[in-house]
Amino acid sequence: MPDASLALVITGLIFWWLYVRIENGTSPSIEIMPPFDDASEYWWYWLCQAFGWSALLWAYVTVVFGLLRSGTRPPWRWLSAARVEKWHRTTSLTTIGLIFLHMVSFFAAELQTNFDNQATGELVRDTLVKVFVPGGYPTGTGRIAIFLGLIAFYLAIVLGLAFYLRQTTGSRLWRALHRFVIIVYVLSAWHTLLYGTNVWFDGSFRTLVWALQMPLAALLLLRLLAPARPSERLRLRGPRRESRPLPLTARLAGRLAVVATIAGLLAVIISGADGGRTGHGHSAEPWPDRWIIWTGLLVLTLVLVAVVHRLRRAPQAPARDGGPGNDDLAADQHAG
Repeated sequence: MPDASLALVITGLIFWWLYVRIENGTSPSIEIMPPFDDASEYWWYWLCQAFGWSALLWAYVTVVFGLLRSGTRPPWRWLSAARVEKWHRTTSLTTIGLIFLHMVSFFAAELQTNFDNQATGELVRDTLVKVFVPGGYPTGTGRIAIFLGLIAFYLAIVLGLAFYLRQTTGSRLWRALHRFVIIVYVLSAWHTLLYGTNVWFDGSFRTLVWALQMPLAALLLLRLLAPARPSERLRLRGPRRESRPLPLTARLAGRLAVVATIAGLLAVIISGADGGRTGHGHSAEPWPDRWIIWTGLLVLTLVLVAVVHRLRRAPQAPARDGGPGNDDLAADQHAG
């Protein structure tokens, strides 16, 4: 309750800030959507924007807690594993709630505008499809951006709430699935950069949003290089080096991918070529096409199915003294 209450307070402050900027004419959103220049009439849309920003903020925080929990934590006595895990679970639930409220307020905003004067029944039906069905939004940048946001929301429910089913699935399967939850944050940030009207145009604020991804990428790399569980470490040499080629290749590829991501973020920040729209000129169409997103979602689904199939079939081997199973057990007991 304290975390959710704080999230609502922050959302209210963001809403007030957006409202004031619309009323005094300093918001760049007016250039994109001139009919929405009356904030008192179209307040549902600006509330939707506020919930979107607070949801991204809480997603950012919960990713930080998750990476701290699963990697080497700072040597601060007050920052215990159990405390970090509790904060991570709490902020995760708040994030899902904020995303849902973001969608509900967008639904209300679409009903409120009704620029095409549709009949009530038809309007409600079409809006439900546009707001809650992936690929249902038919026009403009929303064809891509809302598609990405909806995939992020539904993946957050499946991968985030899997924690509460770990007694059924087993801790190994839950941990394996939960690692994919980083994709939810990536899609959420992508959705914001594509469709957040306050970060639409290139400039200092958009560059700041890009720059804020650097600490997360660095923390992810640190988590991969120094995981809390010794069995997840990349051992290229030594008596306990990884002898199986598939896990070795996957772990090495993951670390190289994060390094490439950090390099890409640096290039975007330094060059200023961050995909923003220019105020007076032609802007490129949003990338990618929807078929590419569907293909990526299919690949992710197949990977998740393969992980479930592999871990459900593999028996849990008893841990030997000094083996990785013993280390993992000690890490879990420390978390408790």
